[in-house]
Amino acid sequence: MKVAVLGSGGREHALALKISESPSLSELFILPGNPGTKKLGHNIQIDINNFSSVINFCKTNSIDFVVVGPEQPLVNGIIDELKKNGIVAFGPSKNAARLEGEKSFAKQLMIENSIPTAAFNVFQKDNYSQAVEYLKSTKYPVVIKADGLAAGKGVVIVNSFNEAKKEISNYFDKSLFGKAGEKIIIEEFMEGEEVSVFAITDGVDYVLLPTAQDHKKIGEGDAGKNTGGMGAYSPTPFVSNAVLEQIKRSIIEPTLFAMQKVGSKFSGCLYCGLMLTSDGPKVVEFNSRFGDPETQVVLPLIEGDFLKLLYSSSTGKIDKDSVKFSNGACVGVVLASKGYPEHYEKGYKIYGLDQDFDNDVIIFHAGTKESNGEIITNGGRVLNVIVKSKNNDLTYCKKRCYEVIQTIYFDGMYYRKDISDKAFKH
Repeated sequence: MKVAVLGSGGREHALALKISESPSLSELFILPGNPGTKKLGHNIQIDINNFSSVINFCKTNSIDFVVVGPEQPLVNGIIDELKKNGIVAFGPSKNAARLEGEKSFAKQLMIENSIPTAAFNVFQKDNYSQAVEYLKSTKYPVVIKADGLAAGKGVVIVNSFNEAKKEISNYFDKSLFGKAGEKIIIEEFMEGEEVSVFAITDGVDYVLLPTAQDHKKIGEGDAGKNTGGMGAYSPTPFVSNAVLEQIKRSIIEPTLFAMQKVGSKFSGCLYCGLMLTSDGPKVVEFNSRFGDPETQVVLPLIEGDFLKLLYSSSTGKIDKDSVKFSNGACVGVVLASKGYPEHYEKGYKIYGLDQDFDNDVIIFHAGTKESNGEIITNGGRVLNVIVKSKNNDLTYCKKRCYEVIQTIYFDGMYYRKDISDKAFKH
């Protein structure tokens, strides 16, 4: 099978690596890829948001299957366009991807189908005064979210009316998140432990991948601004089999059924960002694709034919026996550019990537590029350092991960030093 993976980040590097292990793969293309994916297949410099270019490439190269990594092309309808042209692709349709691309749609769907989530209100840019009035009477802290896509950064937690009013001005007046912030969700603040759950689904049946926990904030102890994610670990020791069954019954299955009811059957990866509250698991957000950086710590724990799992879910009947999960554990730490998630510089040489790492170490490229034979920084999140243990030893994974990080360097390199610490509370 000739496969194309769309995207250029750490998530796509992880997807490409796992797909490259499949016995049914004959040739792998990554559009546009990065210096890490170059070792797994053919990097093709194509703008994946230019659908006609992607489709022409797939037809010219007889691509059998396309796996879409990032959310933007999914929300823009790339799956629909590929299927119109007879190309099998993994991911939800444009209408189904509204679960991520339009938070107000997702929240309304949850309310109508009794899927547990935080209480909320929706306000448009021209409802500024109503939003302010609502904030005067609400209980703090509250969460303010951009309705549309904001690269994981359109969420703030505010602790007072004055702080909330200032943030609303950032969304509505200063257009901090562009069109994505012209409609906002103001919702209750939920307390508990966050967990990410991936369901690979054909729209009816599904397979759950190992659970993971992301670390969204830029600073240790979850301080500072939201980012796309500063690290993750898998599995999460606080999610018991009983809790997982509850998540299936109260969230995943009702969501898939609800999407069928509205005529937007969801096929692909349903990412459930959940909060384990004192009242049980509740939905923080849905995404319509694999999470980043959780994918980088989940996929190394999967055994079997991952490509077969994705292909079968995209062709109508998921093969639930195509994969199994080891008793392993993974910790992944993001090495970021100084200044991220705001202003940062690019173009610094990365040292230490040419060493021979142990089999338990994986370096996923996220924001890198090759220039004159050297690997240089090319993004806010630059590398993911991953360590896997076969015997579910998170302590070893964390210790080894930070040892490896000491051997890698680029100017302005920044990382959190507490990734996976939450696991040890349990």
